[in-house]
Amino acid sequence: MDAATRPPDRAAAGKRVLVLGATGTIGRAAARALARRGHEVVCFVRPRAGVGGGLTADDSVALLAGCAVRFGEVADRASLARDGFRGERFDALVSCLASRTGAPKDAWAIDYQAHVDALAVAQEAGVRHMTLLSAICVQKPLLAFQQAKLAFENALVASGLTYSIVRPTAFFKSLSGQVERVKQGKPFLVFGDGELTACKPISDDDLGRYIAECLDDERRFNRILPIGGPGEAITPKQQGERLFALLGREPKFRHAPLALLDAIVFTLGALGRVIPALAEKAELARIGRYYASESMLLLDPATGRYDAAATPSTGEETLFDFYARLIKGEAAVERGDHAVF
Repeated sequence: MDAATRPPDRAAAGKRVLVLGATGTIGRAAARALARRGHEVVCFVRPRAGVGGGLTADDSVALLAGCAVRFGEVADRASLARDGFRGERFDALVSCLASRTGAPKDAWAIDYQAHVDALAVAQEAGVRHMTLLSAICVQKPLLAFQQAKLAFENALVASGLTYSIVRPTAFFKSLSGQVERVKQGKPFLVFGDGELTACKPISDDDLGRYIAECLDDERRFNRILPIGGPGEAITPKQQGERLFALLGREPKFRHAPLALLDAIVFTLGALGRVIPALAEKAELARIGRYYASESMLLLDPATGRYDAAATPSTGEETLFDFYARLIKGEAAVERGDHAVF
């Protein structure tokens, strides 16, 4: 996006904004960007937040410096009203909240129901605008978490609120799981020939800034907004090639057939009918299979094909910039429960 079309760094008039999902990496980036733009930011988080509840209340306050932090249970409508909104007026709700695993029970509880409850409480608090972090994969909703996200998108559109639904392509943390194994001399794993899929990855900071801008940019009102990072779409093979180049090594790949994932999905699905604990693992395997075979780009409904050229871009940092920082020890990856590979 050029300087002529990019909104100013600060909002014309600050708003009171309640943020959900603020302790995640994207939520933190969005909260920081909102505060920089002059908004009064209140973050509603769990008393024990983060992966495995690893963040204490003091940790959350430190991570969200410059924002007010309130504690409660996001999946409890009464707590949202009592501990989050507190009967006060807010102008906007920003949600970067997502289920941790994507398993069906978790997805419908968080990606759908918690958001439905938050929307209802927000309307009672006078909120007129909601910005929602969704995902580009809901274009082809084959999985429970995609169906839950899409169901809430539809509820938000029907609510009468001004909305901005942000559907990012792929996150740096999701594409960085193999950096350490390659540094250890292991091959880079790809499915098929490594060119089955492509994406336009976007950094947390670039995405956080884009989310924050949605409150002030009327061109993003009442719109579904697919968005990727800067540069051309890249395949897994290209990711591996550049990673090896940054390490000064010859590329070394291990090719796995998609049939391997199909067999895992089939086996776990069959066993899950008998052993309930394996049913969730089957869904996680389906998630892995989806990302191994579907591009995270804009889907052309007329052709059924992904269109890299039509996928909007924003931001400054590329995935390969991030890889370079990872290798130098200048950045770290927080993959958490969303890790698939």
